[in-house]
Amino acid sequence: MAKEYQELVENRIFIGGAADAKGAAEAEKIDVVVDLRAEAAEGDYDYVRIHSPIVDDSDEQQDESIKKAIDQVVDAYNDGKKVYFHCAGGSNRAGTVAIGTLLALGKADTVEEAEAQATAIRPVIMVKPQLKESLERIFYKD
Repeated sequence: MAKEYQELVENRIFIGGAADAKGAAEAEKIDVVVDLRAEAAEGDYDYVRIHSPIVDDSDEQQDESIKKAIDQVVDAYNDGKKVYFHCAGGSNRAGTVAIGTLLALGKADTVEEAEAQATAIRPVIMVKPQLKESLERIFYKD
């Protein structure tokens, strides 16, 4: 059976949808799962889960929640952990964090370059324009 999630950074950072979090955590020996869904309730999970919801309302709050999620993925990576992150379907919010993670790790220089890399890895990524604007503000504010 084909995996429904992908490796954003080889054998270290994985991206996908909520439905694949448990399987990925087991198969890849994931240390921490970052759940980006604002609509996800707290609960019992069979893996270490950080709830880092990306809010879809005000720009300022959105920038903050996106930056926090990216920082959590990058910090876990820098701590030597394997990370899986997801939203519901793994396309918009997870795509936003994928682009930000590639930028934060210096694997891309622009939002467009990072987006091209991320969509080459996970073709379902479709980031809404307002989330791309948040990334521009986070990474390129004066």
